[in-house]
Amino acid sequence: MATEKEMSKEGEGEAYPMKGGDGPYSYSKNSSYQGELRNAAKEFVSEAIVEHLDIVKFSPSTTIRVADLGCSVGPNTFFAVQNILEAIELKYYQSQALNSQIPEFQVFFNDHVSNDFNTLFLSLPPDRRYHAAGVPGSFYSHLFPSHSLHVAHISTAIHWLSRVPKEVLDRSSPAWNKGRITYISASDEVVEAYAAQCADDMARFLQARAQEIAEGGLLIIILAVRPNEIPHSQVNLNIVQDLLGSCLVNMAKKGIVSEEKVDTFNLPIYYISPKEMETAIERNGCFSIERMERVPPFTYSGSTEMVPQYLTSKASAFTIRSAVEGVIKAHFGEEILDQLFDSLSKKLEDEVSMSELAEKTVNFFAVLKRKPIN
Repeated sequence: MATEKEMSKEGEGEAYPMKGGDGPYSYSKNSSYQGELRNAAKEFVSEAIVEHLDIVKFSPSTTIRVADLGCSVGPNTFFAVQNILEAIELKYYQSQALNSQIPEFQVFFNDHVSNDFNTLFLSLPPDRRYHAAGVPGSFYSHLFPSHSLHVAHISTAIHWLSRVPKEVLDRSSPAWNKGRITYISASDEVVEAYAAQCADDMARFLQARAQEIAEGGLLIIILAVRPNEIPHSQVNLNIVQDLLGSCLVNMAKKGIVSEEKVDTFNLPIYYISPKEMETAIERNGCFSIERMERVPPFTYSGSTEMVPQYLTSKASAFTIRSAVEGVIKAHFGEEILDQLFDSLSKKLEDEVSMSELAEKTVNFFAVLKRKPIN
């Protein structure tokens, strides 16, 4: 069994998968928000595949290979894959040149080695029309044979960095991030360290996908972003991380955890801006940007009756726990988890409207097409 904190040789980073199993704090039970985002982007994905997947470059006998990167364990990955395959089938039906011949499909579910693949595969749809395989490893590394994929998809995952920037943990560095667990409201040096780590990770992510995706194939990315020119402190999802940090600081003041532990803990999360993403794609040079636009925001009409259950403060704390429990447990130990997330739930109740936060969160949808391979 892999440890909670797994050093990934292939991605040279730290692996903290979402909470596995099907218990009350599991990702499979607490990923409704991510599912709603996928639903909001569903038509975007379908349209992009029908309009931009270049199937004439694929052999008629080719098995179509699709990868969902950072799949985790919940049902969302299966819904995303089904939507992609239905769009590819429609593309083939509409193609006169290929006589509407539908190929076989092979789907790869990728996540870190310590992801709960057992729960994932126990949940596979029994009526699926594809061959399924798991591919363990960091999506910041090369995972598949060269030019073997036709569609690669990643949703609500790329904000996780491969590692915490080394500078923010170095007491002698100007970027030493004492008393904080994120770059929010931190010094410019801390923000720059996180941005540089993100740029390096994006370069490796795009280079790996450029090696793996066939000419005319697509890379589909759904992600929360920091709007261009908006300060990091005003990014809605960052506000929640800041509250989590304040809970840890309060626990240190009460002697529940040591101040040293808090000072040496940082979340490996960064929300990229569209401009930063475009820069990374241009530097890579292997993809054309076919679409990059905002996913329509969630709206609840200002009515409390319209707010879904998963956006209550308690449910939101469960959702956050399902995502970050692994990284917190590895650093602080398991014994603080219940108290920490109870405190977070109370702070969310007192200080934040999660429905407003969800409405104001900016999510982007990007479709990149693999350029001709020399």
